Amino acid sequence: MKPALITILMLTGAPAAAGSFTPPEGCETFLTVQSRGCRVSNHYRCSTDQPGDQWRADFDQEGMFFLSRVDRETQWVESFEFNPTVRQTLDPGATDPASFSALIGSGRDDFDFRLSKDDGQRSHVTGHDALTGKSVTIGGVTLGQTEFEFTELDEEGNLLRQARGHEYVHPEWRMFFSGPSEWFDGADWLPVDGSPMRFSQPGEPGFAATQPIFECGALMSQGPLDRLMQQVRHEQ
Repeated sequence: MKPALITILMLTGAPAAAGSFTPPEGCETFLTVQSRGCRVSNHYRCSTDQPGDQWRADFDQEGMFFLSRVDRETQWVESFEFNPTVRQTLDPGATDPASFSALIGSGRDDFDFRLSKDDGQRSHVTGHDALTGKSVTIGGVTLGQTEFEFTELDEEGNLLRQARGHEYVHPEWRMFFSGPSEWFDGADWLPVDGSPMRFSQPGEPGFAATQPIFECGALMSQGPLDRLMQQVRHEQ
């Protein structure tokens, strides 16, 4: 296991408290995003990774609950769920790799790839992202709006996850951010909105925060579904 990963995993065991996020050695935090649904995400890059790779550490009121890495094209490289810790990775040889460049260049990107977890579970993800032509300004940051849809099946073809809705993109940052969407629970489509509310860069108030501040009471019941949303999308 990489020393950087060991460091970040140790952080998940720390008690929840208002503090400052410290990335692993050799890494640098460049953005903190406070979102709806009681979530704050710290984004960082590491010198030992491939150029363009980005990490995201998600926190709720109890501490870090999810960690993920994407590449320059926002392909899902690896992610970690905690309690228990399970690592998920992108299988090589995707039928249609996710491409941020294609989305920005043509307005649409279709994807078809497979994921594997270290507990033995494998899955098949298909779907698309498309620019709507609309933009929004959130916390002083202008973002393009997308519409998306994806389906994740297990090896037997059983539905694991299915979602549709909107997200946001920042072309220069090469990042996705959550938006209002619907997730199918097997019987009904359930609304979820993890939209960003505040962006903080180095030197700005709230940078490197580890405590979420938006909707951390009334919407706590949505926590499990919001976590599910983060564990498949390449939203970064």
